[in-house]
Amino acid sequence: MSYEWPLEAEELFEERYPQMVNTGLPDQDVDAVRAATTDMWADEPGGRVHEWSALAARYARAGSHDLSALAYGWAKFPTLADEAKRTALARQVEQYLLAAPGFGVDFEREVLDLPYQGGTTKVPVHVFSPAGAGERGPVLLFSGGVDSWKMDLHAMAVVLCLHAGLRVVAFDIPGTGESQVPMSPGGAEIVRGLIGHARTLGDGVVVHVGVSMGGHYSARSGLGGEVHAAIVLGGPVEAAFAQGRLARIGMDGIVGNALGYGQQPRQEDLFAALAAFSLRPLLDQDGQVPMLVVNGADDVHVPQHDTLVFEGRRDTEIHLLPDTGHCAVTKLPEVFQIISEWIPRTLTALTADSSTANKAK
Repeated sequence: MSYEWPLEAEELFEERYPQMVNTGLPDQDVDAVRAATTDMWADEPGGRVHEWSALAARYARAGSHDLSALAYGWAKFPTLADEAKRTALARQVEQYLLAAPGFGVDFEREVLDLPYQGGTTKVPVHVFSPAGAGERGPVLLFSGGVDSWKMDLHAMAVVLCLHAGLRVVAFDIPGTGESQVPMSPGGAEIVRGLIGHARTLGDGVVVHVGVSMGGHYSARSGLGGEVHAAIVLGGPVEAAFAQGRLARIGMDGIVGNALGYGQQPRQEDLFAALAAFSLRPLLDQDGQVPMLVVNGADDVHVPQHDTLVFEGRRDTEIHLLPDTGHCAVTKLPEVFQIISEWIPRTLTALTADSSTANKAK
């Protein structure tokens, strides 16, 4: 189920323009699409999906499959609210796979059948491995949020793979991208299935890395002790799910689509659905694994509370970076530096703890 809702196309350009050009699209091409776009939903000249798809098709004809995949990504942004955007996603997948030989790391696409609510659901994943990586070693499980999905965060997945020197398994959280089920607290069952699959790809050690709403799920698996370690980048934990937090740049419509509504829900229904995502029950327990929690101090979507609530917890390192917003996107080099130092330090400590425990048996 999906729906369109009142949203000005220019609002999204205003908010996401830096992200559009920082991922590799030429400024002049983004500027041209912006100038030509007059409507958010129309699948015709002037419509967002039409203009971005036209640019993507030009890139494809020129053999620039990486740029084509990026442009199709913006064509379907921010949700699959209609058939034109679903078509753009399908074409993004096609172009992305054509671009794969140039990724600079080994790449494989798998479609998993994972347990869900008494049956199974198909979950496509992208697996990145450092060149020449062996069969053993820890695995990073990685996802983005409600509007930035595994292909949209491709560059981040590759950087994680290369910086950490570890295999990365990227997926779309429930309710987004190629997921076939709505986003819900029960979607954690799918994540547990992914964790189990990731264990089979290496030595059994899994670090869950989540960005934005993906950080909600990594916080959940970390607090619940379901992985060996967890990294939360801009993840909503409890305060972000309070009433009135979804007024920014069409976020209520983005989240409503992810939750599986077929038409724009009443605000009270939307807030009631989101309240169920609060991780307070897990925060009140002490079963967590080592965790790294990072966000920008000026995040308009996730309040500082959802980072600072981790202060004082055992095996937890937090960074609330000043002068940057959601997921600290304007300071990603600093974020990656923090992550690239934390992962080997944490894995070394886990190995030492394991060796000590084995000697004590």
